[in-house]
Amino acid sequence: MQLYSESLTEYRRLKTREVRVGNLLIGGNNPIRVQTMTTTDTMDTAATVAQTIRCIEAGAELVRITAPSKKEAENLQLIKDELRNLGYETPLVADIHFTPNAAEIAARIIEKVRVNPGNYVDKKKFEQLEYTDEEYAEEIERIRERFTPLVKICKEHGTAMRIGTNHGSLSDRIMSRYGDTANGMVESAMEFLRIARAEDYHQVILSMKSSNPLVMVQAYRLLIQHMMQEFGECYPLHLGVTEAGDGEDGRIKSAIGIGSLLEDGIGDTIRVSLTEDPEFEIPVCRDLVERYQHRKQASGTKHEQSRLPYSPFEYRRRETHAVSHTGGKNVPVVIADFMAAANVSPADLPSIGYTYNEQTDKWNIADAAADFIHSGDKLVSFALPGTLRVICNYKTWLAQEDRQKYFPLFFGAEFLTATQLSPVQNFISLDISQPHPTIVEAARKNSTLVLCIYSSAENAMQQMRNFIAGLMNDGVQCPVIIAVESMHTNIDEQLIHFSAVAGGLFLDGMGDGIWLMNDPSKMSNQKVSGRTYLASNNNHQFLNNTSFSILQAVRTRISKTEYISCPSCGRTLFELQETTAKIRNVTNHLKGLKIAIMGCIVNGPGEMADADFGYVGSGIGKITLYRGKEVVKRNIDSEVAVEELINLLKESEVWIDPA
Repeated sequence: MQLYSESLTEYRRLKTREVRVGNLLIGGNNPIRVQTMTTTDTMDTAATVAQTIRCIEAGAELVRITAPSKKEAENLQLIKDELRNLGYETPLVADIHFTPNAAEIAARIIEKVRVNPGNYVDKKKFEQLEYTDEEYAEEIERIRERFTPLVKICKEHGTAMRIGTNHGSLSDRIMSRYGDTANGMVESAMEFLRIARAEDYHQVILSMKSSNPLVMVQAYRLLIQHMMQEFGECYPLHLGVTEAGDGEDGRIKSAIGIGSLLEDGIGDTIRVSLTEDPEFEIPVCRDLVERYQHRKQASGTKHEQSRLPYSPFEYRRRETHAVSHTGGKNVPVVIADFMAAANVSPADLPSIGYTYNEQTDKWNIADAAADFIHSGDKLVSFALPGTLRVICNYKTWLAQEDRQKYFPLFFGAEFLTATQLSPVQNFISLDISQPHPTIVEAARKNSTLVLCIYSSAENAMQQMRNFIAGLMNDGVQCPVIIAVESMHTNIDEQLIHFSAVAGGLFLDGMGDGIWLMNDPSKMSNQKVSGRTYLASNNNHQFLNNTSFSILQAVRTRISKTEYISCPSCGRTLFELQETTAKIRNVTNHLKGLKIAIMGCIVNGPGEMADADFGYVGSGIGKITLYRGKEVVKRNIDSEVAVEELINLLKESEVWIDPA
């Protein structure tokens, strides 16, 4: 039975219906397309044209422009004419939310319109209303009457359409029946798709966006299943994690959501939504797409589990027994890899979260502090901080007297001939591209074993997922560490590799720990969002930060403040990048708090989804503050709004003074 992908073990692109957007073909056998969105005022024709050109020259194949009202929609004609006069034929997309009349104008001008079913006709007032079946049907009919004119205009003018559902802007009607769920997102889009199909209009692309990669991935999977069951075909899919943020966090969150779907052959066009200038999104998109452009398509499935022992449509962590602090109900552990280092010294520990205070003679342990060091064949010659332990190669461990802090790592079959074992914890490194029935059986019987699984295959994520599914089907409950090695020389490419493989597995509830590795000798000094990583000195910090950021993005281990920040567009009512940096600077010590920073009322409050607090542009130079979905302070002067946000956090008793 097909759930949502042609194969869960090998790469095979999902076959979707081909859609034409201007001179561009999307879906079918066409390449995965990349796009972005302008951040300029749409009424500023010159600025919008200039930024669109920068995006095109950076590699954007589609460029989206906001059209919040009739005047912006009409101005798209001037923007399009100027671009065409300058020789740029790249298709343009009008971004529509609350204004059907703007959509109908734009559909006559440019190549594609994007509508959000949550606020195109329905209203979002954050009221949990009860609808009878009759009332619900009446609302569907009202949508049909209001949406059908746009469908007919698109059909007449050859204009494509994206039906783009956002998790945070589901209507009260959908919320009343489905709740704030992936199912609600899918049904919201399907209502509009059914109307389009009734008019024999098929130039449709769909998206299921959320700031939470877990919800986003579940929604896309469900949408595919629903389309195949109801229509027997799948329309092209545009992938994106909305309000991903900036810097490493934005890249990681996007790579987890987008990458885990691309791994399963899902996705025909992508956008990485960063709180940065739009042209900087394109290289990240390109790095993501490059992973799959030359990946060999599988012709059949191999060694696929006959029964899927988990639901891909809802999160449930795999049940394991605890081995010391690994597995069971413990948060996933982080292993810092020092295998390639000449030695391990106290000077290395700050990079993985441990700082020694000479005055107090104590170690300060950060929230993002690694749980283990993998030292390879080296012994560690100094006293370790209280919570830090060492994994070393088996033969090195035999020479180590401290068996409380040091644990052996066996390489595959080496375990089977070992003369000594730790009575507490034994790690086995396993290349799962080969079968290991004897070791799997040993893991069933020996309650001290932790499997560290890896694969060097292109479809490593699928292979590892299939291996863990096999453990589940066989009732083997040993903890599993997800080990990923990246040989890329570019930091963005490494972030994408780590996130797509490890993050994709954690989204399906698989993984009791993460172990990231790379070759620092192949890396040059690089900068991501203002932070420079030196290949020689800061590589351990880079890997440690990435490990904890992946766990944070999949909501399995919270170690820092989370920011849900929109990518900015022509609707933004304040300087978004500067404000985001300012808010980060004063709140980044509030571990576990989710703060949304939204440029306008379109993105907030709806797009804030599950944020604890929201900072939303409500007018030129004006900010409205939210506690959850409740407006607390309205139309504050932006010059004092950050201070007012801090006051709100204090009033809500979640503020902690920085150390």
